[in-house]
Formats: sequence, structure tokens, C-alpha cells
Amino acid sequence: LLNVYKHIGPKYNHAQGFFFCCFVCFGPSHSGTLGAVRCLAQGHISSLLLSACLSCDGCLTEEESLKISQQSLQEVERVLALNKKCDVSKHKVLVASICPQSLPFFAVKFGLDVTEAAHKLCGFLKSLGVQYVFDTTLAAGFSILESQKEFIQRYRRRHHDTHAMPMFTSSCPGWIRYSERVLGSLVTPHICTARSPQQIMGCLVKDYFSKQQKLSPEKVYHVLVAPCFDKKLEAVREEFYNSLLETRDVDCVLTSGEIYCLMEQRKVSVEGPDSVPLDHVLGEAGDVALVRHEGRGSEGFLEHIFKHAAKELFGLDVHEITYKNLRNRDFQEVTLERDGETLLQFAAVYGFRNIQTLVHRMRKGRVPYQLVEVLSCPGGCLSGRGQAESEAGGRVDKALVQQMEEAYSSLPVRLPEVNPALHTLYQDWLQGQDSSQASALLHTQYRNQTQSHTQPPHMQW
Repeated sequence: LLNVYKHIGPKYNHAQGFFFCCFVCFGPSHSGTLGAVRCLAQGHISSLLLSACLSCDGCLTEEESLKISQQSLQEVERVLALNKKCDVSKHKVLVASICPQSLPFFAVKFGLDVTEAAHKLCGFLKSLGVQYVFDTTLAAGFSILESQKEFIQRYRRRHHDTHAMPMFTSSCPGWIRYSERVLGSLVTPHICTARSPQQIMGCLVKDYFSKQQKLSPEKVYHVLVAPCFDKKLEAVREEFYNSLLETRDVDCVLTSGEIYCLMEQRKVSVEGPDSVPLDHVLGEAGDVALVRHEGRGSEGFLEHIFKHAAKELFGLDVHEITYKNLRNRDFQEVTLERDGETLLQFAAVYGFRNIQTLVHRMRKGRVPYQLVEVLSCPGGCLSGRGQAESEAGGRVDKALVQQMEEAYSSLPVRLPEVNPALHTLYQDWLQGQDSSQASALLHTQYRNQTQSHTQPPHMQW
């Protein structure tokens, strides 16, 4: 830490230099946003690769640090303990939402298929005092449909709006943080305004579900289980806080690894927790059929938007997508052609080394793509450091990731367009797909927050 500070610190004031050096030495989640997020969440130092650093300058404000430090197992246990002690009228209803990319982690750890692992995890969470456990695939469906709609709108105005193309996906908080803090107006107008699946799930729980249960939103404590530490920072964004009710859409993000550590602390074996089916947001009876969206280990925004655009804009049905590796497996290209003419050109860019290449091309005006799916974790969301890090720490456990990819791919694919629950919620909750309610709850805006010293000139990627 001292060596890094001597090298970098003089370029910054003391506070900025301190945070920057903590970030470099203590490590990001490899999704890249903030090493400090991980340190605050885990309470220990771990190694990192400098190539994962964003150089985003003064990583966390004091206020952000406090908010993120409260997103911990201890905070959840505090809420559970208060429920046991206080008057029933002051109880919080605990709701847990699990990202589909977290479930393969538990499947591999338990040696079960994904559905069986989900039931075991649900049983464990309910044994703690969590009352409802949901899967966030439904929220991801909303995010995909809204992203598809926005892409078509942007494509049709591309000739008179210089910010319409390319459109960048918005589900990765590491990428969003980097765009707002470092890249600014170069990128932020191009980011899709659809909320991430996490934050749409927050709206579903705090707005729709709480009303169904006749509860005020502040009476619901919403925990989200995710593969990524950066999701903690997304949850504390200002626009996702209701100052009137003093409540957040997502109160606490816990990583898959944090939940698994809790299970180990409590000496929970695979045989231990009862298998309990997941709950339905719509309150329906019966088990939830676990499905996934298309794509390799993430939400599949590129594939869904590509197929939708091909049909909507050109009347072409695309059943299989062929990826072309450019720099590596984490920088790939997809092209739609007809009679030798290129109609669409999309790219998937994962990991900050590849993101730097994309940004360099953007600055030179050499990005030929209409859409870029950007994720800060190499390999996508399954490789999030909240679950994919090796036991030695500092690096991704490639064997574990491969096992998780196999488990994830075993789930059947379901297109959000044919999900009746989404159509029901669009009508009953949002008053239609093009309503002001849908716009307010399913979209957000990204803003420039660029600061003076964004990237040391000597840093090489």
C-alpha cells in the first residue's frame, strides 16, 4: 500500500490518494468497479490484478462507504433479531430475491441440479426467518423487453440523433459506475435507460408485492442474492431511494459467497435444510418453474435484442446466433446479413481490458456496432467475484465457473415475450406497456459524474 501510494498518491489530495491506493491494493470485485466495496463487505484484504482497476479516482465517498458497510450479513441478522424482540406491529417482512446466476453456484456446491439447489437455498433462508423467496428471472424479463423496445426506437432515430447508436446495455453496475465517473458524456447518452433486473425486482417487491400484501414498503426488508459485489453499490444509488418512506427498493445485497459462508458457519449440510419451493410474485400456488434467458451465463440481452430487431426491423427470423471471436472469447461480434449487405452488427464486450479497447475505439469514432452488451466481469455474470473466486483468493476459479456454466445451461430457455406473468403485470401493475407508470418504474437515467483526475497517464492497460 505504501509503495503504491508513493507512486500514485502525490497526484491526488490525501483523501483521493488514500481511496485510490486502497482500491489498487485491496482489490476490486474483478467486475472492476470498487475494491473498497469488496473490502467493506468482506472485512479483509485480498490481492488483485491491476488490470482490473478502473482508476476512477476517489473510489467511494464517505456516505457511500457507510451505506455499503450496512449491506452485510450482520445487518440482516440485526433485522431478524429485532423481529424476535419487538412488538408484532414493528416487524419487518423479510423478502429475498435470488439472481438466476447465483443458483448454479449453490448447485455446484451442493452437488444438486439447479432446481433442487434452489429449493434447498429457499429452505435455508426461510429457516432464518425470511418469509418470501423469489427468483429474479421475471424482473430480468421486464429489463429485456424494455431494452428491446428502446433499441428499436433508437435505431429508427439514428440518422438525426448522434447519441442513438451505439446503444450500450445497462445491467452491469461496474460498467455504469465507470461510464458515469470516468467516461462521462462520451458514453452516458448511449446507455440504455432500462433498469437492471435487480432494481426492477426492487420495484416489484416494494411496489407491487407490498400492495398485494397490504404492507407499506418500509415494512418490507428486501434482500437480494447476487454473484457480484458491485450490486451493493447499485442498490444505494440515490434514484432507488424513497425519501418520503425512508426505504430502498433493495435494502441489502448479499453475494452468493456470503450466503454460503453463513451456511458453513451454521454447519448446514446438503441434507440439512428442508427443500422448499420458491414463491410466486403473483401469489400463485405451486412450484416455480426455473428457466433462463438466452446468452452465456448472463441475462442474454444481446441475443434477445438481436433476434427481436432482426424480426421487427427486417422481417427476418433468427434462430441460431453465430459469435465471431475478435480479440478473445470476451470480445465477440454478431452480424446479421442479407444478400451480402450487413444489416446489424452487435458486440459482446466483457472484462475491463476489452472495455478499454472499446472505449479507445469510441474516442476515435470507430465503433461500427448498433448495440454493445458490456459486462465488467470476464466471462459474464457467472464469473462475479462474489461467487467465482478461488479459495486462495485474488483469481477466478476457472473449474468452478465451468461447472456453473454447465449447470446454468441445463435450465430451459423461455422468451420473455411468451411469459404470461409479464403480460399480467404490465396490465395489472403498470397499466400497460407504454404507460407513464411503466416508464417511471422500469427506466432510469444515467448522468455524468466525471471528476478531475480520472486516470493516471502512466497507467497501462
